[in-house]
Amino acid sequence: MTKWDYDGPILEIENLSISFFTRLREIPAVMDFSCVVQPGEAMGLVGESGCGKSTVALAVMRDLGKNGRIVGGSIKFKGRDLTTMSEEELRDLRGSQIAMIYQEPMASLNPAMRIGQQLMEVPMIHEGVSKEEAYKRAMEVVTDVRLPDPERILRSYPHQLSGGQQQRIVIAMALMSKPALLILDEPTTALDVTVEAAVVDLVKDLGKKYGTSMLFISHNLGLVLEVCDRLCVMYSGEAVETGAIEDVFNKMQHPYTQALFRSIPLPGADKNARPLIAIPGNFPLPHERPKGCNFGPRCNYFVDGRCNAAEIPMVEVSGNDRHDTRCIRVDEIDWDAKPVVAKKNVKTEPGRVVLKMDDLRKYYEISASSLFGGGDKRVVKANETLSFEAREGETLAIVGESGCGKSTFAKVLMGLETATSGKIMLYDNEIQSTPIERRSTETVSGVQMVFQNPFDTLNPSMTVGRQIIRALEIFGVGESDAERRTKMLELLDLVKLPRAFADRMPRQLSGGQKQRVGIARAFAGGAKIVVADEPVSALDVSVQAAVTDLLMEIQRENRTTLLFISHDLSIVRYLSDRVMVMYLGHVVELGTTDQVFAPPYHPYTEALLSAVPIADTHVEKKHIVLEGEIPSAMNPPTGCPFQTRCRWKSKVPDGLCDREVPPVRVLAGGHQIKCHLSDDYFASMEPVIKIAAE
Repeated sequence: MTKWDYDGPILEIENLSISFFTRLREIPAVMDFSCVVQPGEAMGLVGESGCGKSTVALAVMRDLGKNGRIVGGSIKFKGRDLTTMSEEELRDLRGSQIAMIYQEPMASLNPAMRIGQQLMEVPMIHEGVSKEEAYKRAMEVVTDVRLPDPERILRSYPHQLSGGQQQRIVIAMALMSKPALLILDEPTTALDVTVEAAVVDLVKDLGKKYGTSMLFISHNLGLVLEVCDRLCVMYSGEAVETGAIEDVFNKMQHPYTQALFRSIPLPGADKNARPLIAIPGNFPLPHERPKGCNFGPRCNYFVDGRCNAAEIPMVEVSGNDRHDTRCIRVDEIDWDAKPVVAKKNVKTEPGRVVLKMDDLRKYYEISASSLFGGGDKRVVKANETLSFEAREGETLAIVGESGCGKSTFAKVLMGLETATSGKIMLYDNEIQSTPIERRSTETVSGVQMVFQNPFDTLNPSMTVGRQIIRALEIFGVGESDAERRTKMLELLDLVKLPRAFADRMPRQLSGGQKQRVGIARAFAGGAKIVVADEPVSALDVSVQAAVTDLLMEIQRENRTTLLFISHDLSIVRYLSDRVMVMYLGHVVELGTTDQVFAPPYHPYTEALLSAVPIADTHVEKKHIVLEGEIPSAMNPPTGCPFQTRCRWKSKVPDGLCDREVPPVRVLAGGHQIKCHLSDDYFASMEPVIKIAAE
């Protein structure tokens, strides 16, 4: 039998249980997990960090490490049980029939080997093909993954490619032997939203072309909707709901699935009228799981004596396609009932201008050979003529791809860098040329930052309380240690953490709790402007709602100005008052959230909106995939910075886009767009996102 001659399920996991063994105890990671992937089918696996998604994938690859062990159930690939196979049999399958793509592409690539060699190895080792045949196949697959100039790519080393290109090479490598099953573990988490859209598009097309079945692991429900046919929702080591995408999205039958959807910003959510509903409580640790239903302590429908009486089995949902749920109250719950909004918030009216940037430029000079200091100096134009203002109590979102200048502008504002030219007015003070060490304590405490990764910003050897007190000391808050301790406890109250957490070490906190400590520290000196740099992108969707809600609550109480840097346009639409879109150092669009999310758009904004995955089957989205990479800030294109990737460029006469940087056009209501398109073309633009009638 060849590897394609099989007509049963490609993957059949039945009652799988996996444990990790430490010196102290056995820790059950996955319990009673079952799922079936049919030929050509894409199965999505979703759930919070620690729920067991990646453990299931590693079990299929039989790669659980020394401590991990399958303690029950079976994993059948094309009818053969992987759990009883020898190492030699597994080696034959891995790479040739089952391939896996990991989250971080550089972890899968050898930095010392050219791309061509790495790709050619796959069929040469697994299928014994000749070097010439392997090269031909490598060329074909690099073309398939839509990489430009395949010959140059094959000659390149991994470090010479961008993150998106590296991920495409990893996908190409996985597809070299045309595997029957492809496992993708968060394959786009580290990528920009535009690159993510292109990679997802690619995965879908190649899945169809090669007839590959997929197990697609993600925490992003919007991505799963775009890629998968079926879905399995996991919680604390168990599958809690599984079924066809349409059934699970539109007729969900488990409280956890419902709670997940209520905590993500879908179109129609509004921070004042229809705020997100965070899932109460915390995810249980593996050795502290409750009796009965694992989700019980966080569930709105929990009934004592029933939901915690015994283990809950999966039960079939009648009328749907292979739809199962792990809930004993499934027939008693009114799944169509609208959620009760605990409180509606009054819209905060922005006050006076507290921050103004005028024609800000930030250039970096680097030598041609920075290692040895030789050659001509070259200039990186990180920020180019940046102008905007932010008011007291408003949220201004700054969006754009990596390399567009968002973080550079934040560094200049914080005083970590000084501006090349232009002005930054903080209240009535010019601060563009004052580095942080020469700023007054009042200025430093007044402008604070919440960072993307809470794991990197806390001192691992200092208690939570001590870290907040240290910030209070630096900002000169409090006359004595006792006063500062009282203030520290009040800050823990502010970010809704128990006061007992003051004596905990960072390693004892979850990601969301660490981010709350970061927010408490930012507000220690009474910050008036907070730069939040991707503050929720490293957090689970269920935690994101709680952290964004917290930021907005503090903002309402303190009338803080929030500069929210993000690539997630769903969260931007939900919480921002105004949006600034950046591309290659330029502000290409600036307006209220309603203006930026409705036509007319700057062509770049239009492409960004199209790239956003939305977890709603009723949303119709225009499909625009940006071709090419974002150009280098060291060698930007002439004329309009976006002209090398713009789908509207042909509509502008006389090569104007190639020659001249567009002027800033001010449309109705102060909406600014930096573009050469005529009024007629702007008027003809259609909405990218439409909500279809149910």
